[in-house]
Amino acid sequence: MKGIPVVFFLLLIGEGSGVIHWLENHLLSCPFKKLTGIDCPGCGLQRSFVALLKGDVWMSFKFYPATLPILALFIFTILHLKFDFKNGAFLIKLMYIFATAIIVTSYIYKIYHHQLF
Repeated sequence: MKGIPVVFFLLLIGEGSGVIHWLENHLLSCPFKKLTGIDCPGCGLQRSFVALLKGDVWMSFKFYPATLPILALFIFTILHLKFDFKNGAFLIKLMYIFATAIIVTSYIYKIYHHQLF
């Protein structure tokens, strides 16, 4: 049982054959971008997650600024479902609004700086 985290970590970082390498080569394409040629508000999330798995927080932020707040929201929601925090539902709503504000702000920034193509 003690060796399972070590094996998972080795599979995660394996050069050329690990999970990260597989994820990098099997990213899903965005149907909105395929149809319009313009990035959608969610474009960059997959690349950001892969960069985060590699440990590159700055590059993850550059790909998609809302990745860390979305992950925090996801983890907190799971913990709230398990432990039923006193003000958990209210905090989830606040975190959701915060993540949405970051997504909208970064998309407006992309529009303003002509980075949608």
